[in-house]
Amino acid sequence: MVWGKYFAVMLGTALKYIAGPIAGFSLGLAWYETLLASWVGFMLTVLIVVSLGKLLVQWIGSFRKSKPLVFSKRARFAVGIWQKFGIKGIAALTPLIFTPIGGSLLSLSFKVPLSRILFFMAISGFIWSSIYTLIIYQLTFLKEYLF
Repeated sequence: MVWGKYFAVMLGTALKYIAGPIAGFSLGLAWYETLLASWVGFMLTVLIVVSLGKLLVQWIGSFRKSKPLVFSKRARFAVGIWQKFGIKGIAALTPLIFTPIGGSLLSLSFKVPLSRILFFMAISGFIWSSIYTLIIYQLTFLKEYLF
């Protein structure tokens, strides 16, 4: 067990979800190690962002020179997802579109309780971690180029 490899997968997942399974594959981890490290990295990021969310929002707001657009294209997209699907939709699209940090902040902005955020993000994270990992590990022709 090399903890550095797991940490690299978790860090990649924290920044952009698909980067974790790609890192696990390129580091030579087994598919189940990559799946679990991706999911743990995702959940740690969600937990940290949700826990420190209000402080993070205030800190980011201190760097803004002007007030953000209320009806931007991105804001309308997020509100549309919220109105149609609620926290389930945001959790499902977090690994695809919003990134773990963005999806967590978005769910906080709609004032979703912490327990619901963690529950639905955990389910979504595990499903998407499984999908991404299994798809990437099926691309066996890449092993010839990487190893």
